Amino acid sequence: MDLFSSVDDDKKYLPLAERMRPQTLADFAGQAAILRGALGKMIAHGQTPSLIFFGPPGTGKTTLAKIIANTTDAEFVKINAALSGIGELRGIVKSAEDRRKFYRKRTILFIDEIHRFNKGQQDFLLPYVEDGRITLIGATTENPFFEVNAALLSRVKIVRLEKLSNDDVKKILRRAVDIEKFSAEERALEIIAEFADGDARMALNLLEQASFNEKISVDTLSDLLGEKIRRYDKHGDKHYDTASAFIKSMRGSDPDAAIFYLAKMIDGGEDLNFIARRIVICAAEDVGNAAPQALILANAAAQAAQFVGLPEARIILAQAVTYIASAPKSNASYLAIDSALADVKTSDDEIPKHLRDTHYKGAKAFGNGVGYKYPHDFDNHFVRQQYLPDNKISARYYKPTEQGTELAIKRRLENLWHD
Repeated sequence: MDLFSSVDDDKKYLPLAERMRPQTLADFAGQAAILRGALGKMIAHGQTPSLIFFGPPGTGKTTLAKIIANTTDAEFVKINAALSGIGELRGIVKSAEDRRKFYRKRTILFIDEIHRFNKGQQDFLLPYVEDGRITLIGATTENPFFEVNAALLSRVKIVRLEKLSNDDVKKILRRAVDIEKFSAEERALEIIAEFADGDARMALNLLEQASFNEKISVDTLSDLLGEKIRRYDKHGDKHYDTASAFIKSMRGSDPDAAIFYLAKMIDGGEDLNFIARRIVICAAEDVGNAAPQALILANAAAQAAQFVGLPEARIILAQAVTYIASAPKSNASYLAIDSALADVKTSDDEIPKHLRDTHYKGAKAFGNGVGYKYPHDFDNHFVRQQYLPDNKISARYYKPTEQGTELAIKRRLENLWHD
C-alpha cells in the first residue's frame, strides 16, 4: 500500500460528526420545509444560486453546502471568515476563473462565519458573485441582515435553517449507530438528542465519547454528562414540573421560589430561549397593565440573555424574574383578548360606517367616515362616540383591576365613559 492509497483508510480517524456527514439529500435529516420548497428543487436540478445559510449551530449549514457541490459537480472550496483575508480570496477567484475556462467547472466558495468578514472583504466578492465566477454559500449563526452589507445581500438568497427537532437528531444518531455498529440503548439516544438541543454536531460528539464503552447506556451517559443529566431530565416530568412551578411562583408573587426554579432550570442545562419565553409570557399574561414595565423588562432580558450568554445571562434573567414575581398582578388583558376572540368566531359584525376607511375616491358616497369625530379636536383629546358594532355596543372585554397602574387605567376609563 503506497502513501496515497492509505488516505481513505485515514477517514476512520476523523471525528464521528465528520464521518457521518451526509453526501446526498436522501441522508440529510431536518429542514424538511425548506427542502420541499424551491431550494430543494434547485439543488435537485443543479441550479443553485449564491446563498447565505442562517441558523443555529449544528443544523446542517456546511453539510447542505457540500451536498449542493456534490449534486452540481462543482469544486467545493471552504474557508473560515475569521482566518481568511483578501489575498486568499484573490487566489480562490483566480483558480475559479481557470477552472471555468479550462474545465467548464463551477466553483462553490463556502465561507463559514461570513458575518466576520469586514466591509472590504465583502465588497471584494461582489463582482465575482454577480457575474457567476464563483457561487457563494455563506454560513452564519448571526442575523445576516445585521451583519452582512446590503450590496452583498442583494446578490444572494437568504435561507433560514431552523433548530433540529429531537426526532431529527435521533434519526442522525440512529444512522451513526447503524453505520458504526455501536451497541446503544434507545433511551440513551433520546437523552443525547435532548441534551444536544437541536445541535447534530454536539449529539454526534457525545455519541462518539460514549461509544468508548462496551454499550452506550443511560448509566454511561450519567458518567459522561455528570450531575446535569441526573438532576434535570428535559424529556420527562421533572422538566415540565419545574417549568410549571417556575411560572406559578412568578404568578403567585413569590420571588424566592421563582428564583429557586430559575436556578434549577439553568443548572439543568435548560435552553435560555425556553426560560425567556416563559418570563415574557408571564409578564403579559399575569402582570399585564398592573405593571406595564414588566413586559418591556422581560423582552429586554430575553434579548440581552441571548446576546450575553451564560454564565452572565443568569443575572439578567434573575432581574426580570424577581421584578415580575414582585409586581402587582392582573390578567385582565389576557381575559379580554380571549373573550373578544370567542365573540369574533361566532358572529360577523358590521363596522360602524363612521369608522370605515375613507382613503379611496368615492368612499364617502357609501357613507364611509361620515360623522366621525376626531378626538384631538376636543377637550382632553376625547369625545364620546360609538366604536363597537351595533350588536356589540354594550360589550365589555377589558375589565381593569385595581392592581398597580391598572387602577389608574380603570379610573380614567370610568371617568371618560361612565359619568
